[in-house]
Amino acid sequence: MAQQVVAGAMMKCSFGLAPSVLNVLPEARVIVEGRPAASIMDSKPLINIPTFGMCNAPTNPEVIAATAAALGTPTPAPCVPATVAPWVPGAPNVLAGGFPALTNESVCMCTWLGAITIDLAGSLRTMVP
Repeated sequence: MAQQVVAGAMMKCSFGLAPSVLNVLPEARVIVEGRPAASIMDSKPLINIPTFGMCNAPTNPEVIAATAAALGTPTPAPCVPATVAPWVPGAPNVLAGGFPALTNESVCMCTWLGAITIDLAGSLRTMVP
């Protein structure tokens, strides 16, 4: 069974070099275990999804430029998440602020083809069907 994701959840990107923490603004006014509950719409770059340190995505223009400057040696560049779509899938039968709740099984895709996943949901006792 999936866990409800809340503010402070730990995330990782398949092309990022460091983990990051999900920021959930308390707009939905849904509190789970003392923290704001996340929905699938909590996917805004730099607002909800901060940087993952450095990016290794070979499709990222900054990485391409850094690699070219290093004469073809793969070179990471600063990560700036480029998410344009909500997390999928959410929990369709559990709503947070009118949108499906975010679970630890959800994935958010970055424009540069990185898959952002939840490592630690932040809630320990709250499960969603």
